[in-house]
Amino acid sequence: MTQTASDSALSADGEQRRFASLDPRTGEVVAHHPIHTAAEVEDAVSSAREAAAWWAGLGFEGRKTKLDAWRKILSQRSDEFIALISAETGKPADDSRVEVALVMDHLHWAARHAGRVLGKRRVSSGMLMFNHSATLEYRPLGVIGVIGPWNYPAHTPMGSISYALAAGNAVVFKPSEFTPGVGTFLASTFTEAVPEYPVFQVVTGFGETGAALCAAGVDKIAFTGSTRTGKKVMASAAATLTPVLVECGGKDALIVDVDADLHAAAEAAIWGAVSNAGQTCAGVERIYVAEEVADEFTEIVVKRARKLKPGGEPNANLGPITMPAQVEIIREHVQDAIDRGGKALVGGPESIRPPYVEPVVLADVPEDSLAITEETFGPTVVINRVPNALEGVRLANQSKYGLGAAVFSKSRGEELASELRVGMVSVNSVLTYAAIAGLPFGGVGDSGFGRIHGEDGLREFAYAKAVTKQKFASLIDMATFDRSSMAGKQMLRLARMLFGR
Repeated sequence: MTQTASDSALSADGEQRRFASLDPRTGEVVAHHPIHTAAEVEDAVSSAREAAAWWAGLGFEGRKTKLDAWRKILSQRSDEFIALISAETGKPADDSRVEVALVMDHLHWAARHAGRVLGKRRVSSGMLMFNHSATLEYRPLGVIGVIGPWNYPAHTPMGSISYALAAGNAVVFKPSEFTPGVGTFLASTFTEAVPEYPVFQVVTGFGETGAALCAAGVDKIAFTGSTRTGKKVMASAAATLTPVLVECGGKDALIVDVDADLHAAAEAAIWGAVSNAGQTCAGVERIYVAEEVADEFTEIVVKRARKLKPGGEPNANLGPITMPAQVEIIREHVQDAIDRGGKALVGGPESIRPPYVEPVVLADVPEDSLAITEETFGPTVVINRVPNALEGVRLANQSKYGLGAAVFSKSRGEELASELRVGMVSVNSVLTYAAIAGLPFGGVGDSGFGRIHGEDGLREFAYAKAVTKQKFASLIDMATFDRSSMAGKQMLRLARMLFGR
């Protein structure tokens, strides 16, 4: 059976409705893909339902064998995979290589640890219920609908797909309309490893296809994208009480303390802000640097940023803006910052020449400016001076977003990290938490809720099932109407003796 829904919608003249994925560097067509209708999405979910029962029945070791085989295929075809990611996103080849490496790492971790995290284990029954044994296990939900983004079209959705599959679920994946080929590649390679049932399918199209997946009766939806679209997904899921995992945007801050290694902090700041052309949900968009070291730090950042140039060649520092509509948002944020008194230290509005945006470094930007309050999602960064690092933390926490953050300090990095209201923090580095498969990834506030990756990520795609078994009758039995008049008093007396001191 095929793993990709194949019967696409027909236009009025009977032709198959398809759309093109484009190389944002050149505008050339990479490939054409079907626009799947609501009926086709329902069919995919229906076939996944049967596949899920078979997949769950393989058990953890059986699934691990299959997932390991898939990972080896992805490794063997990594050159093709890398080229496809670069073609659909425009990102440099090295960025695509890192993404593929992370895909394999997370897939390996999920398959290896699923049994330990989710498998049946004994739980203490406590003193009051000593005559019972208790066990806990995590069972697969069934069919998971995954809606993925275009900025990291393999690594990000695989943070849900890998863990959902390892937990025993079938998956129907709707990739971004900008990167449908990456989703199709993932599904087709999975088919090579698991040809028996349509455990992992892909449906392609636009927003209507994603909406159809939300309404198709899946057992959970894992969404990555904008906060605005995430709210729509939640509203749709609410009609059927379908649980959701929502990973939305960020406005991540980097805090530079007085004792920071300024060269390391500046290099990390530029990498966090400009890599992937700034199209990283947990990328660095705001920097709060202690006044005492602000001049030196800013000088290093400016010097480094001026050396970076966008381009379409494989070894370019950064690629194009993948989604054309984002260019105007970047332009609006940069212009608003300057109009409100901010300074352009590197670049400015003239740096925005679609589809490319050169690095832009802004300084002294008011805290109510768009470049501070809203997600820019481009190769821009704001540097604002603060009296001390704690004030930087306070300003960082004012954001409605709470995805990730970074702190540079030799003496109190962990202390400052503990004060940040975010899901992840890197100390003396940036974005490293996303590369550690055992750590959960996700945010708070407008950045969403739920977690991918790690043990939390596995449990997101399972439900807890508790079982108790009576081993022998208790002398004090409260679960019967034939209990003695003294039973309740004896139970309370025992509880007071055990727990009331």
